[in-house]
Amino acid sequence: MRTTRVLLVDDQELMRQGLRKMLEIEDGIEVAGEAADGEEALLVVAECRPDVALVDARMPRMDGVELISHLSARHPGVAAIVLSTFDEDDYIFGALRGGAVGYLLKDCTPEELVDSVRRAGRGETVLASPVAARLVAELRRTPPAPTPPTGPAAPPDRGRVRGRLSTREAQVAALIAAGASNREIAVRLRITEGTVKNHVSSLLRKYGLRDRTRLALHLKNPPDS
Repeated sequence: MRTTRVLLVDDQELMRQGLRKMLEIEDGIEVAGEAADGEEALLVVAECRPDVALVDARMPRMDGVELISHLSARHPGVAAIVLSTFDEDDYIFGALRGGAVGYLLKDCTPEELVDSVRRAGRGETVLASPVAARLVAELRRTPPAPTPPTGPAAPPDRGRVRGRLSTREAQVAALIAAGASNREIAVRLRITEGTVKNHVSSLLRKYGLRDRTRLALHLKNPPDS
């Protein structure tokens, strides 16, 4: 069984101690490090090399949403889960847009938390039931995309993303922009090369580009919006 390394990020030391005791008794889970806020987490993440970061939403100096955005850009292989007492839209949607793979509430059971850590380590998305319901409600409020007109096709707006990128697509895109090969991306994100190729194909389709070279150039030097 592969060990899932976890970074605990919470400004309450008592909370971090409780999480550590809870997780350390589980097979296949190792608490690799702790941090009291987002700034400290960014300093220790490279050293402790976590697979999963459990992140509090509200913290001094740098909150969880801002930290997750930095992790997605600098350490896309770290799966970030928000563990918070707050289920406010700003935190939920801010964290998910920033690249979080999950959002849990602190009243979840120990079994739910452990299962979520393991699933996040495998690249899965984990959402508390109230958060999932909030997300579905938001999607229902979002108007559908207009149906394209019939007749001769208009020239594609190349380089303009069509639809939102998933968390994993955004991670793959960031690594492509950094010059990583498919094999390097697979190793970094702990997924297969075939999965990487599928994400690249999806990115090409969403950006309206023909090949990976054009995609890399576009991601590295995006056009002005």
